Amino acid sequence: MPNRPVLPPHTPRPAGAPLALAGIRVADFSHFIAGPLCSMILADMGAEVIKIEKADGGDDFRRIGPAISDQEGAPFLWTNRNKRSIAIDLKTEDGRRIAREIADKSDVLLENFSTGVMDRFGLGYEELKKTNPRLIYCSVSAYGRSGALKDRLGFDPIAQAEAGFMSMNGDPDQVGLRAGPSIMDMSTAMITCNAVLGALFARERLGIGQFIESALFDQAVTMVGFHATSFMVSGNEPTRFGNNSRDTVPTAALDTADHPVFIACANDRTWHRLASQVLDRPDLAEHPEYAKTAARVRNRDAVIDIVTAILKTKPRAHWLEKMREANVPGGAINSISQAFTSSEMAARGLVSGIPHPTAGIVPNVALAFRMHGTPLVDPVAAPRLSQHAADILTGVLGYDAEQVEGLMENGAVVRPKL
Repeated sequence: MPNRPVLPPHTPRPAGAPLALAGIRVADFSHFIAGPLCSMILADMGAEVIKIEKADGGDDFRRIGPAISDQEGAPFLWTNRNKRSIAIDLKTEDGRRIAREIADKSDVLLENFSTGVMDRFGLGYEELKKTNPRLIYCSVSAYGRSGALKDRLGFDPIAQAEAGFMSMNGDPDQVGLRAGPSIMDMSTAMITCNAVLGALFARERLGIGQFIESALFDQAVTMVGFHATSFMVSGNEPTRFGNNSRDTVPTAALDTADHPVFIACANDRTWHRLASQVLDRPDLAEHPEYAKTAARVRNRDAVIDIVTAILKTKPRAHWLEKMREANVPGGAINSISQAFTSSEMAARGLVSGIPHPTAGIVPNVALAFRMHGTPLVDPVAAPRLSQHAADILTGVLGYDAEQVEGLMENGAVVRPKL
């Protein structure tokens, strides 16, 4: 495909560099996005993550396309690198025993089943802490594990809608729009990872684990940002401003002679640089109706019209260069293909190609942080279903080859198809 980016090989981490979470084992019972993305961040920092999947096809996220192989699609690759997989039938006594043994030998357990499912399998926190009091048990759900909503199912766009987040997106005359990417799932994963890291640190001081819960709805409320506090202080309902900002002007998507740009003038200093150094209109910087933020907000339409008329005289590339020289925040409004083939993407080294056991080379997108003292692990593609079952049973649980074969033969553990 012509729009596919070039996938350079991953640059290996320095030889011998330590790992931040070396020696930490995670029993990951989660599926889809919020849980697996959390455990992947932990894996990238060096934790051993055992992905425990259902016997009937594993994580349903494997079947979201486009397909990479007969066992996984591209979205599954995105949230499951650096993990080992074992597929267990929790409806069997042997399967439940194996899951319990893995949990007993783990530092962290992560799950996002419906409320009560883990308890029915004998894998709830109250049961597991009896034999593993240092266990950090992390439960991700839509509305929490207690209260009137604990049994209610929910998904990312529902959380966006109910928390008020969706009402703030789009143009004023439209129904509120959902964000395209699953940002509540992703941000829940990130905040949950923070909680796990905090619990690991607390365990070093206190000597015991704890129960953690996170909820998509709660995170969606957090993602409303300062607008929530502003509403509770003023009583004024936040309104949709499309690609503009309610608070600063010009912070908007604006046309040039060929392609649109997004400019963010968050304060008067930036506006002065834009007017004087980019637009060559120093008179606008000092004009009493435009000089200060409050004045520009009052005269929003006039400011936008003036700036747009000037921008339309030259192409986008001209203005982007001038904005960078003048230290004015601005950027191209890229499509995904443009973004992933851009100079910014190349400069940050975010995309690479990594080996896959059946698909050859697959794309990999790095995390958004660098740890220079304890660099992240080199990425290994997401596992095939139950790919590491034998290794986990022998290396972690101490089973012998005959026992492993018996468990695979009776269906308690899925035999990998490689």
